[in-house]
Amino acid sequence: MEWTQFQYFQTVAQLQHFTNAAEVLSISQPALSRSIARLEEELGVPLFERQGRTVVLNTYGKIFLNRVKRAIQEITLGQQEIQNLLDPLKGSVSLGFIHSQGSNLVPDLLGLFRQRFPEIQFMLYQNVTHQVLDQLEAGDIDFCFCSQPSVRENIRWIKLLTEEIVLIVPQEHPFARHKTVKLTELAAEAFIAFKKELSLGEIIYQIFAEAGFTPKVTFEGEEVGTVAGLVAAKLGIALIPKVRNAVMGEIAQVHVSEPKCQRVIGMAWVEGRYLSPAARHFKEFVLEHFLNSLDGGRLADKTL
Repeated sequence: MEWTQFQYFQTVAQLQHFTNAAEVLSISQPALSRSIARLEEELGVPLFERQGRTVVLNTYGKIFLNRVKRAIQEITLGQQEIQNLLDPLKGSVSLGFIHSQGSNLVPDLLGLFRQRFPEIQFMLYQNVTHQVLDQLEAGDIDFCFCSQPSVRENIRWIKLLTEEIVLIVPQEHPFARHKTVKLTELAAEAFIAFKKELSLGEIIYQIFAEAGFTPKVTFEGEEVGTVAGLVAAKLGIALIPKVRNAVMGEIAQVHVSEPKCQRVIGMAWVEGRYLSPAARHFKEFVLEHFLNSLDGGRLADKTL
């Protein structure tokens, strides 16, 4: 078997079309077909089911693709390790983060880090907690910023900061003039909420449960900006992580005294996996940045 056969097979599997795959690979379609045919002959089984102009993986193809992905990933990592050794102050870091961290935490940290390491680049991925953790486990990213996840093998999570969750209301709302409120005072209000499958939504619905009532929800969103915008449009009130600037000055942020409204954000990575010099620099920078702000200078380190 040849290395190119693995690359050709993976591309056809992804695109499910020989002609399109040939264009991406910059080879002729007959040459690609012959290469796949030789691979199938060497394996002794067909890998695809032909369906008109498209192809789909059969059972054998799905099994083989999993192994091919691992092989290509290992070779790619080997190439990257060599390049990193040649110039440890360059390279790139792959970082995943949950939606609500895209406005404050991530831009702030990357801005400070790039002052120290201006030639290190970042590949950023924004998603919900379980999906960035899936990316982390799959090796697609080096780190992710997220709430504390449930148990996952080999993933280490370190607490970085505790975020206050505040009430946001339109400026004309009666509660906008309050410095603090109890959540039970809001039981009759209409709420804009976050979807329960999001870690932030799960946390906020748990806060409502601690307050002893089920909110009247008029809409569920995914982005803090979307929820804040709907509040500014006077479609309801909401609980969100505290932000530096209200949306165009049209909303007010109010402290909630009871129950405790907060969530913990941390950084996760896969224990024992190779980290490039660039990724190690970033990890050290993040831990150093938060070291003196938590637990008397000690970070909470948890292997999940």
